Amino acid sequence: MKILALEPYYGGSHKVFVDAWATASRHSWTLLGLDAYKWKWRMRHSAITFAEQVAQRVANGQQWDLIFCSDMLNLAEFLGLAPPAVQKLPTIVYFHENQLTYPVRFESERDYQFVMTNMTTALAAKSVWFNSAFHRDSFLGALAAFLKKMPDCQPIDAIERIRAKALIYPPGVGQTNIRGKRQAGPLRILWAARWEHDKNPDDFFAALKILKTKGINFRISVIGQQFRGAPEVFEWAKQYFAEHIDLWGYQRSRAEYERALKLVDVFVSTADHEFFGISAVEAGLAGAYPVLPERLSYPEIFRLGEKEATEEFFYDGSVTALADRLIMLSERVEKDCLWGKNADRVIQLMKRFTWSNLAGVLDEAAEKVRC
Repeated sequence: MKILALEPYYGGSHKVFVDAWATASRHSWTLLGLDAYKWKWRMRHSAITFAEQVAQRVANGQQWDLIFCSDMLNLAEFLGLAPPAVQKLPTIVYFHENQLTYPVRFESERDYQFVMTNMTTALAAKSVWFNSAFHRDSFLGALAAFLKKMPDCQPIDAIERIRAKALIYPPGVGQTNIRGKRQAGPLRILWAARWEHDKNPDDFFAALKILKTKGINFRISVIGQQFRGAPEVFEWAKQYFAEHIDLWGYQRSRAEYERALKLVDVFVSTADHEFFGISAVEAGLAGAYPVLPERLSYPEIFRLGEKEATEEFFYDGSVTALADRLIMLSERVEKDCLWGKNADRVIQLMKRFTWSNLAGVLDEAAEKVRC
């Protein structure tokens, strides 16, 4: 099968996803991507740009069986501008995120036209893929409230039309080499996320402050993508926890990032927002012990309540509960029994997200959409 992939924001997780699937796929791919720059303008113009590029390729004799795009594309607009042969192709849209429930500091900053673009793209697609059930449900739930704000002509039926063709396919990750024997020392803790307020760094550092006050010995690595205007707590924490820091800041290469994963004992999330949680998957696959708030997509990813019995990896989301959990894990490390009997159970659970296992699933799902 020949797939035409359109990625208006060809960078970050969007690039990693489409590149990895295309490489591992049994299908033939044509990928058209635009640099990851000025995302709002990419959402505004990419349909026009791609329609022109595709028209040139059609004139040169290229043909495809399926269109795959991300949520950054205005698919309805693209199909209206594309050559007739392309307009007839079945389409899949993959929602990495959405512009309705993506966090903003102030609601006045949200551009509702991009919300409408997400909705019309989902309506125009034959199949709508979300990276988690949590993402699908939160988006469609918020969409109902959003549409009721319209003064008239509210397309409330759009929600069920989207839901009827919505499927859940998580993003894949690369296979991580398993770490060797643990080096001696105190509990090593990792926090890996965008340095923004929705990842709730304040709670993480507040929990660590409790550990420090109680005289608990620990090491920390705080990594992730940084932006201008990062929360001020990072500057305070860098000084306050200076004697505990192993790694601090963005890891510039994949190799550096994987080394950071293998260095630590525990991966902590304090996120208030997460559509999927790929860093938790990668850390688990590298052998880190997950400590996760019982919210967002984490119960889904770690199959909370199912046969794997993963309850021990969750806390109630409060600072005190997180601190208590880290103190308990520190005591386990001192006794050299962090994992107990089965040190590989999270690794085995996360293997279902590796591209070697996931690519074939997505290939088959795409074939069904073509039918």
